[in-house]
Amino acid sequence: MDERALLAEQFEANRHHLRGVAYRMLGSTSEADDAVQESWLRLSRTGADGIDNLTGWLTTVVARVCLDVLRSRAARREASLDGLASEPVASHLDGVDPEHEALLADSVGLALLVVLETLAPAERVAFVLHDLFAVPFDEIAPIVGRNPAAARQLASRARRRVQGATVSPDADAARRRAIVDAFFAAARGGDFAGLLAVLDPDVVVRADGTAARIGAPTEIFGARAVAETFSGRSIWGRPATIDGAPGAAYAPGGQPRVVFVFTIDVGKITTIEFLADPERLAQLDVRLTGRPTATQPPGQDAPSGM
Repeated sequence: MDERALLAEQFEANRHHLRGVAYRMLGSTSEADDAVQESWLRLSRTGADGIDNLTGWLTTVVARVCLDVLRSRAARREASLDGLASEPVASHLDGVDPEHEALLADSVGLALLVVLETLAPAERVAFVLHDLFAVPFDEIAPIVGRNPAAARQLASRARRRVQGATVSPDADAARRRAIVDAFFAAARGGDFAGLLAVLDPDVVVRADGTAARIGAPTEIFGARAVAETFSGRSIWGRPATIDGAPGAAYAPGGQPRVVFVFTIDVGKITTIEFLADPERLAQLDVRLTGRPTATQPPGQDAPSGM
């Protein structure tokens, strides 16, 4: 394989991640594709020599391209999301599965895109990179032309505005279910970027003693560690509501044996709890709402295959 073919192969391995970053920043699939294509053109011109972290380098390039687009929009006063947020998600020549793109749009949520559109360009970039993709502020700072402390403030201001957005109860419940479903789909498909997209940077995974004894992870901290643990895992469970909140349950014969409880805040999963203690389960209102999310019996895919 010649050098350019190898470079193209490395780029393709990062395409889904880059597209996810660009879509969340721009809210437009067509503009996201353009930003990703521009990152390829820059990579093909410079080559990968001297690049220690290709994914990080490409993410930085895409972020800078998106920041330019956002600033251009603001300058032209074309910041309306009416057309962008409702833009149909279609398959493109890069081979992205339309189902994957629909899942991407669901996991972001049109309401969140509307709120993001109200942010200043640098705020949006800082918030998306840190809160949606767990990029540290010392890497975000040079992208937005600030020091790390100022970049943190940009993300903080954006976060407050996002948290202040109001959503109807039905819309909020549907979005939460979409986030949980997106988590399971990304885990099954080995979609690392998809997992990061729905996990809070400081997400925590915990299991009670009973769940831990049958293979659940006892405790995991941080989006990257959680994504690494679950990416490519077949999580045995059925969609369910747990005390009215979206979750999942391992329920052979319709009897819940293990439940997966998700805490979601501002569109991100902040906590995942594996509960299997019979006394605790008896106190929960567990209602199965769909078919199993995987076809693998418990215990064969530890730590998350239950």
